[in-house]
Amino acid sequence: MVIIATIQTIKEEQQFIMPVFDFSNSKTEKKDPECTYTTFQSNEKVPSPEKPILIIDNNSRQWKHHSCGVFSNPNQKSSFEFKEQDGVFPADILKIDARFVSLVKWLGENHISVRLSGQNTEDGYAIYKIRETAFGGAGKLSAEDGFLQFMIERLLASDAPSEEEKSEEEEEEEALGDDMKLTSMQSIIDFMHCAGRTLPDNIRLWARRNLAVARSSEVSPEERRHAQRALSMAMNIRWKSNYFEAIDPEEARRILDEELYGMEKVKQRIIETIIQINRTHTLPAYGLLLCGPAGTGKSQIAYAVARILRLPWTTLDMSSINDPEQLTGSSRVYSNAKPGIIMEAFSQAGESNLVFIINELDKANSGKGNGNPADVLLTLLDNLGFTDNYMECMIPTNGVYPIATANDKENISKPIMSRFAVIDIPDYTPDEKKEIFNKFVLPKVLKRIGLEGSECIILPDGVDAVIKKCDGVTGIRDIEQAAEHIVAHALYQIEVNHVQSVTFDGAMIEELLS
Repeated sequence: MVIIATIQTIKEEQQFIMPVFDFSNSKTEKKDPECTYTTFQSNEKVPSPEKPILIIDNNSRQWKHHSCGVFSNPNQKSSFEFKEQDGVFPADILKIDARFVSLVKWLGENHISVRLSGQNTEDGYAIYKIRETAFGGAGKLSAEDGFLQFMIERLLASDAPSEEEKSEEEEEEEALGDDMKLTSMQSIIDFMHCAGRTLPDNIRLWARRNLAVARSSEVSPEERRHAQRALSMAMNIRWKSNYFEAIDPEEARRILDEELYGMEKVKQRIIETIIQINRTHTLPAYGLLLCGPAGTGKSQIAYAVARILRLPWTTLDMSSINDPEQLTGSSRVYSNAKPGIIMEAFSQAGESNLVFIINELDKANSGKGNGNPADVLLTLLDNLGFTDNYMECMIPTNGVYPIATANDKENISKPIMSRFAVIDIPDYTPDEKKEIFNKFVLPKVLKRIGLEGSECIILPDGVDAVIKKCDGVTGIRDIEQAAEHIVAHALYQIEVNHVQSVTFDGAMIEELLS
């Protein structure tokens, strides 16, 4: 019975032998890998039959909209084996989006069953969706499909890799990486294999070296833990190029008018920056330094610019940083080592292109005598790359746009100043504050508290009383606080005394705010 079962097993295995792999040890003449496909450069974010991920030959057979099977190893023979009801039919891959070459290779090497969604066209079977299926299932998705979809999403968000040939060093690194199968880090390893050359070259090579450390038995557990943590942070960042799509100047102007009252010179300078980006498709060489009294809306301007650029933003409060190591991170030689604030910002943003809002740049101090924290920012501001002591890797910063705020630019060093385009923001006049109170501050507070304009009415002499009360104070924070107090008092009267509305004149405002 054992012999019969064994023979039967051999017969079954022979039926499913894939001719594209040759694992024999015979001394036959080594053939060059057969590659049928060509790659194309694409930065499409949403694939479709017109803009597919890959194209498969359909001359011999028209494939179904949803077709199941497995990829062969593209390094051996670039094909997909369709599992149809009447048998298994291989078909050559004709074209692949350059971003997906490594992913298709990984799917083939691991014999992962997938379901393709595509459309038959004159060029071939155009694939725009790939899902992982359960073993032997034609339609049931695998529990591991989540990783594949995450991988595809990341690749679609990335830029097409360069067409440069690999160096001998890079080929050696990749060959070493094929053997790195650390179970506890399998997801990271799979991600690296699938991402391929969509990762920046220095990040990719650094990651392979850290994988070697993470799996080494010759280093301490702390070193392995640090290496794994660093890898996790780096691989969860979407590394993008410095290419920026055009921005609609009219939409940018609308956002500025919505967020800021007046400040025509400031708005003009920002629009000029937008026009520059549209022409070069890169960020300007200089960031923005917003200088002016407290409360004049410097941070609000920075947030508006981040919104216009459609980038995530992070803040650095220089007044709370007293040691450069807080920015640069600490060396891994320490058990409690950790990345710096800048690297943490990249990690939290989840991508390499972001707006750094550096608050109170003029209040940075030398702290423990290890240097001025503000000077650490020079490498970040130069867009040449930033090295974190914990990561031990040059982080690309060509997609970082810095916007700094300061009350007194005289306290900022000349090297730092030279990295910014300075915009002076003057304080508001009483008439401007009155206009801001009526058109921006009061409506915003009413909406936040949940009152209608008819329920809280402030007469003109009441507005004058608010402005007078805040006379001598820079910015508009005081009038915002005053509006909050007034509207809250109106709400109290409505809820407790059951009045329909409250009208405030000058005398009532003076008494309330006194």
